[in-house]
Amino acid sequence: MSQRPLRFFRRGQVVTLDAVDSNRTLLDLLREDLHCSGTKEGCGEGDCGACTVVLAEAHEGTLQYSAINSCIRLAHSVHGMALWTAEDLAQADGRLHPVQQAMVQCHASQCGFCTPGFVMSLFGQYQQQAGAPLSRSQAQTALSGNLCRCTGYRPILDAAQSMHTLPPVAQDTQQVLQGLQQIAQADQVDQAVRTAAPNASSSDAYQAPTELLALLQARRAAPQAQLVAGCTDVGLWITKGHRRFAQLLDISKVAALRRIEHYPHHLAIGAAATLSAAFAALVAQRPQLAQFAQRFAGLPVRNSGTLGGNVANGSPIGDSMPLLIALGAHIVLMRAHGKGLAHRTMALEDFYTGYRKNQLAADEVLAWIMVPHATEHEFSRVYKVSKRQEDDISAVCLALQLHIVQGRVETASIGAGGVAATPVRARQTEAALRGQPWTQATVATAMQTLRAEFAPISDMRASAAYRSEVLGNLLQRFWLESQGAAAVSLAQWTEEGAAA
Repeated sequence: MSQRPLRFFRRGQVVTLDAVDSNRTLLDLLREDLHCSGTKEGCGEGDCGACTVVLAEAHEGTLQYSAINSCIRLAHSVHGMALWTAEDLAQADGRLHPVQQAMVQCHASQCGFCTPGFVMSLFGQYQQQAGAPLSRSQAQTALSGNLCRCTGYRPILDAAQSMHTLPPVAQDTQQVLQGLQQIAQADQVDQAVRTAAPNASSSDAYQAPTELLALLQARRAAPQAQLVAGCTDVGLWITKGHRRFAQLLDISKVAALRRIEHYPHHLAIGAAATLSAAFAALVAQRPQLAQFAQRFAGLPVRNSGTLGGNVANGSPIGDSMPLLIALGAHIVLMRAHGKGLAHRTMALEDFYTGYRKNQLAADEVLAWIMVPHATEHEFSRVYKVSKRQEDDISAVCLALQLHIVQGRVETASIGAGGVAATPVRARQTEAALRGQPWTQATVATAMQTLRAEFAPISDMRASAAYRSEVLGNLLQRFWLESQGAAAVSLAQWTEEGAAA
């Protein structure tokens, strides 16, 4: 199949690469094709952060930076972006960037293998914060996707908090923006040439339309193509499952699907909005979700992955679905219809038909997730239980939303993950709560119902008995928090609090 040139901006110039395989990861491109060995391969699945690089895109006349895992990011997905690796930070005269200098001064490198990844995560945060200081908790969040096997976290966090004290180094924003504009102009020329051969685009191994209609038309023309966005799932299928895809259709360039729109009664989150952006919008309305958003995955994964991708993938241990189900989310599926668009809407819990199976037709794309706004008398929480506190997959995820009016449960909505073949709604438990007084006795009855409602399996993450027991315990925790209980979980422990 034909393949368009891959273009990105790096080291002050536009890099143009021809004939890059559509299944090639960004990490392999950097290490094997461009011989940039400073970016390390650790886990190959987006867990350790050794491969972290920083991308930037034009946004309202400036640059928006994000640290991402290059090991599971497809190379063609960075087309039209600016890219930095660990080799790109030092100045022309050899002086280190403040991030690098802080790591040196704080003795924050031991074996050194993970160091480039830590440096790049901090560089991404440094750029986003324009060199402003970080609190300890902000530093921990920025480094949530990086692992140090020498357990040298304290000096690395010290470096994160001291880098702003060093002489600042600013990126030449205008130079980068001009480079990105050059890429856009080259793309326009390519498109004009390809328009003269209208059948050529349908044979592209990697397509990344920028308009919604063009995306849906491409989907209709190639229903067998694998949809991708941030590649946090598909990239893993390639690196660990050794799968190859003849055609890939990238939705992440469609501007309409990257938007997050506010309506009178709901929030509409485009399927290509990153997890970082989507959770920021959800947390703005429901601040109690902040901790869960940070635990969802490490920051580089959240910067790449999309909420739409997590929902469409439909893993029974995907964390966003139980939350969205509990919040009453609906999804919008779209397809090309004649020369226009057609859509259908459904409740999220009705989307799934079996293990990693759903109602998406061959010519459809999941376009929007619609989440109702928080309302009066709402009490909602979401709990993630995993072996590691940070950067781990759930054994059980439980999300609850109750409307409690004058001591009585008026409505109940509960989503669960890790307990069935699909993300599910706990309808029996909802019925056990609805209309009942919000008391310990009601909760005790509902706990028994919740434990009996599902038949989870035993696997490497937890036994079936453990999962069932934990479901009830989490409902008890929900009750305690509704009564004002504090510090009911280790997740609420902070370094600052322990030192006080």
